[in-house]
Amino acid sequence: MKFSLAVAMIPLSQLVALAKVAEEYGFSSITMPDSLFFPERGATGYPYTADGVRMWDAKTPFVDPMIAAAFMGPGTSKIRFYPQVLELSSRNPLLLASQVGSVANLTGGRFGLGVGVGWAPEEFEWCGASPKDRGPRVDEMLEVLRLVLGGGMVEHHGKFFDFDRLQMSPAPVDPVPIYIGGHSAAALRRAARVGDGWTSATVSFADLQALIARIGVLRVEYGRAESPFEIQAVCADRFGLDGSLELADSGVTESIVIPWAMYGLGFDCDLEAKKDAVRRFSEEVICKF
Repeated sequence: MKFSLAVAMIPLSQLVALAKVAEEYGFSSITMPDSLFFPERGATGYPYTADGVRMWDAKTPFVDPMIAAAFMGPGTSKIRFYPQVLELSSRNPLLLASQVGSVANLTGGRFGLGVGVGWAPEEFEWCGASPKDRGPRVDEMLEVLRLVLGGGMVEHHGKFFDFDRLQMSPAPVDPVPIYIGGHSAAALRRAARVGDGWTSATVSFADLQALIARIGVLRVEYGRAESPFEIQAVCADRFGLDGSLELADSGVTESIVIPWAMYGLGFDCDLEAKKDAVRRFSEEVICKF
């Protein structure tokens, strides 16, 4: 099992330094959150907290994950980057394909695309997309992304997107893996059917086990049980070396962690405190693991 460092909701000035120390101390990836904007009055509650309250406010710093990866890439040489997760249905797939191809090339292929449908109606509507058909729209977007990122002259004529022959260059040297996020039945089916992996929101270990088992069943149904597949997880109640061993035994291939939060520090704590937390987690878990 590998480990990813989540750099959600922290001062942007800390990104490069944390990517460097994470790489030095054995983390395999950096995960970045996605939030286009903060609607003052949300039409629906946040689906991944018990009370529906968002874990951030209007002043919490977010930066576009593709830009963040390109920003951190030159200061590192091995560590990978992926959004966890990009809210896909409010975006245009051709513009997104250009961005993904660019950052994949600029980081030397160290980029994966974590995607979700999205949950905030405002992000769909205010970006010109309907929330009513978001599932089928995302399915077609995934087709377009794989098609265009595969390189060469391509065309697509679908229900939501229609374009004649075009080519984006340079295409990524290697295929960009796509990790599907979400806990709904539709999200799990999508991950099993077309994903290179599944990535979770914060979830209990018991729920995580059930979700992994369900994905396994679906992958058999879709004839993909033998294909390589990542399970990336944020577990709410398994910590330290023993907890990591349990996650690995359950089928998790990449554990996503926030060391400073584990050690009782806030997202806005200073850089040196975060570095110390990364080093401590590496010594206590990664090295022994």
